[in-house]
Amino acid sequence: MDRTITVVGHAAIDLLFDVENIAVHNESHPIINYDQYYGGGAANIAIAIAILGGKAQLISAVGGDFASSGYEAELEKHGVDLSLLYRFPEEKSTRAFVFTDRDHHQSTYFHWGASVKLKELDPHEVDFVHLATSDSAYNAKIAKKAGFVSFDPGQDLVTYSKENLESILENTNILFTNKHEIQRVCDMTGKSFEDILGMIETVVVTYDSSGSKIYNSGKEMTIPVVQVKALDPTGAGDAYRAGFLLAYTRNYSLEACGNIGSTVASFAVQNIGCQTDLPTWDVMKARYEDNFGKFPETN
Repeated sequence: MDRTITVVGHAAIDLLFDVENIAVHNESHPIINYDQYYGGGAANIAIAIAILGGKAQLISAVGGDFASSGYEAELEKHGVDLSLLYRFPEEKSTRAFVFTDRDHHQSTYFHWGASVKLKELDPHEVDFVHLATSDSAYNAKIAKKAGFVSFDPGQDLVTYSKENLESILENTNILFTNKHEIQRVCDMTGKSFEDILGMIETVVVTYDSSGSKIYNSGKEMTIPVVQVKALDPTGAGDAYRAGFLLAYTRNYSLEACGNIGSTVASFAVQNIGCQTDLPTWDVMKARYEDNFGKFPETN
């Protein structure tokens, strides 16, 4: 039986706008088109795990519009456990507003909505937790209670105090960052990369189109990108983490976890939106074998 993976962070509604130009002060420009998608790093990971056939639980703060937006029903349809959601009927749910011009320059605005309440809450005790972008104080508190901690500070890293970041890292079993974030983690804590590798069992660093590297017990594994025609890279990191973590809880080797994560990520980039083309486990296995050969056995 699969181990429940509890994912902490945002369940956001993404509004993506195509515009002629990014407006600056006192300017107005036409909107060419816009679409609404379901997103938020934590929800992206939880729903990807569930579609792969794993057991996913989401901890997020949502507003009174969460059900009427259709997002709650979408998560329930795929079997994501919502029993630990924090509901604030008087608040709005989290939203991201992303404006992209014809030259692919972007301007993004993020409304935390109900998520601002997280810092006031006392977390539940959970077994296996993945900390996605979320309130740093809440993440620091739940990291101390969880049996196993996976941590991805993401773009919210700039909001972390040194104290909260160090507290989480002290309790982290797997750290996910990109090549920019790992340097920022080092700068914020005053530790070298070697220091981080010495204190955390497994560190995964992504390098965009160059793939990712997994560091564990002095070993370094290089994981390639699965090549597809990419339309939207936005959800690739979340899909990678979903595949990696589910494979990890199913006792695959770290290299296999990375390759599975890379394979799941290749589906996420094929269409616009973070949750629009996620694979089942069997569909993922078929593409894995096309790129990496025979699907591995568990340890």
